[in-house]
Amino acid sequence: MKTTIIAAAAACALLSVPAIAQAETSFYTTLGYANVQADDGVDVELGAGQVRVGAKFNQFFAVEGEAAHGVNDDTVGGVEVKLNNQFGVFAVASYPFAERFEVFGRVGYSTAEFEANFAGVKETESNDDVAYGVGATAFFSERNGVRLDYTNYGDADAWSVAYVRKW
Repeated sequence: MKTTIIAAAAACALLSVPAIAQAETSFYTTLGYANVQADDGVDVELGAGQVRVGAKFNQFFAVEGEAAHGVNDDTVGGVEVKLNNQFGVFAVASYPFAERFEVFGRVGYSTAEFEANFAGVKETESNDDVAYGVGATAFFSERNGVRLDYTNYGDADAWSVAYVRKW
């Protein structure tokens, strides 16, 4: 009898975990601009439009994906350099300091494609690496806010600012 009660309690607990997680899960998107400083032998400064989509499982943990497309190129020594695209996925740990302000750290994996043009010759290079960063989000209403963050993408560093919308 005791084993049956323990098994039933354990089954109820296991079945309730997804319901609890689902009840707390919220989603968010960001739309912003990133200033990217890449150093792969030559220093370049690029700009990118950036979109992120995240699922926040509780007030401390989220998972997010990001995509970026180059919008500002740089020319170094007659070579035009641009960011074609960048994609990444991150685990995010956050800490709410106040009702509408939180800081976070994130770690994940990113891939980016850069293009260089010189005298009509075009060459592309990919950069796949572990990425990590820190930042803060301040909400000016229950669902709308501003996010500032820094992320290291291996050979590139990015500072970004974005509008945040919770769903």
